[in-house]
Amino acid sequence: MARSHPGGVVDLSVGTPVDPTPGLVQEALRSASDAPGYPTTAGREETRAACSRWFSRTLGADVPTSAVIPTIGSKEMVAGLPRLLGLGPGSRVVIPTIAYPTYAVGGVLAGAEVIATDQPEEVADVDLVWLNSPSNPTGAVAPAERLRQIVAWARETQTVIASDECYIELGWDAQPVSVLHPSVSGGSLDGLLALHSLSKRSNLAGYRFGFLAGDEALVRDILLVRKHSGMMIPTPIQVAAAAALDDDVHVAEQKERYGRRRAMLAEAVTAAGFRIDHSEAGLYLWITRGEPCWDTVRWFAERGIVVTPGDFYGPAGAQHVRVALTATDTDVEQVADRLA
Repeated sequence: MARSHPGGVVDLSVGTPVDPTPGLVQEALRSASDAPGYPTTAGREETRAACSRWFSRTLGADVPTSAVIPTIGSKEMVAGLPRLLGLGPGSRVVIPTIAYPTYAVGGVLAGAEVIATDQPEEVADVDLVWLNSPSNPTGAVAPAERLRQIVAWARETQTVIASDECYIELGWDAQPVSVLHPSVSGGSLDGLLALHSLSKRSNLAGYRFGFLAGDEALVRDILLVRKHSGMMIPTPIQVAAAAALDDDVHVAEQKERYGRRRAMLAEAVTAAGFRIDHSEAGLYLWITRGEPCWDTVRWFAERGIVVTPGDFYGPAGAQHVRVALTATDTDVEQVADRLA
């Protein structure tokens, strides 16, 4: 339906980056293109050191290189973590009420029971809890105090916390905090894992580079399994990722682009009668006008715009849609014109 619009389709659904990969990253990739040997699953020391520096400089967390593993983007780890932790039938995985579907898929692949709730403390015998702040799709930011409460409970019950923090550098109306920050962790990484990605902050989605960091004992166990699974990041990608992690300028520039687009889209959807809920951070606007989400999807499609139905993220999203900021300036201007 959207494709039939005279002006063509504008896709605000998937959230894939459209801006150029930074030149310094492309150059780093080219410089490492002569890579005849096998990479290690643990990753290059230089790459893990860049991750560690980034944690310290950007998130205020002290994470040693021995507590970092490079991953094939972040989705691979989201889907595989329950199995890598040895979970299976009889295990319980808690995911947010409104959540990226792959959290549930990872539990299902392991044969574990998946429970959707924002109050994990109310569930007995939990093995793994997924946190996601800033949230995809809602953009909600969990306060440090709430994260600290969950961490304290998890340590009392010997529950592993996995925090998906892929949008943490994209704070708008609130500043997200990592689960590894001392204000949350108490200065200890025990029982905690944080997952990060360069896809959005550096336009590296096509490179497929992410990293997992936290509890050194858990990281060591996960690494052992991954070694035998052949989960290795190509050397040129690791070199490029290190260059991206060590440069803050391109991140600020990209955030400024998203900020402009966010402001324009927010004004347009509000003027069209929608309410924006949460959306304090991240790459999306979570909007509603109190109707079934598929009615809203159709309304946008009639105007040549594709958005994501909220029920994709669970029944609690049935009256919302997710609008991605990942479109060119020209396309965002078209959306504003069409909604007006």
